[in-house]
Amino acid sequence: MSSPFLEITSEDYLVENDLAFAIYDRYPVTVGHVLIITKRLAPTWFDTTAEEKQAIFQLLEEAREIVEEKFSPDGFNIGINCKAAAGQTVNHLHVHLIPRYQGDVDDPRGGVRHLIPDRGNYLADDFVPATS
Repeated sequence: MSSPFLEITSEDYLVENDLAFAIYDRYPVTVGHVLIITKRLAPTWFDTTAEEKQAIFQLLEEAREIVEEKFSPDGFNIGINCKAAAGQTVNHLHVHLIPRYQGDVDDPRGGVRHLIPDRGNYLADDFVPATS
């Protein structure tokens, strides 16, 4: 298995540690969107080691500090897509750190819940929860 992330050189890293690195997303959702990527090709979060998970958490903090200083966002979404049904298009774990800004959407309530239309704002009068 190959990964376009393994072609990225260290000159493009925002921050790194022994097991992971962070870059600005080449197709950002918002200004300052960062990806944290394992140096080893691990397809999903569930394929990583405990040490890789800790390395990713460390870089999330470091990247957040850089993004806050440079772009002054009002909030963040952190997301991971695991497998195609969840929207993963590159089969190499990458964690999204997405800065959010006041007014970037009309109503931000529900955040990542908006992945499934009509299931985002659980406070809305017409919300229908998923059933099992």
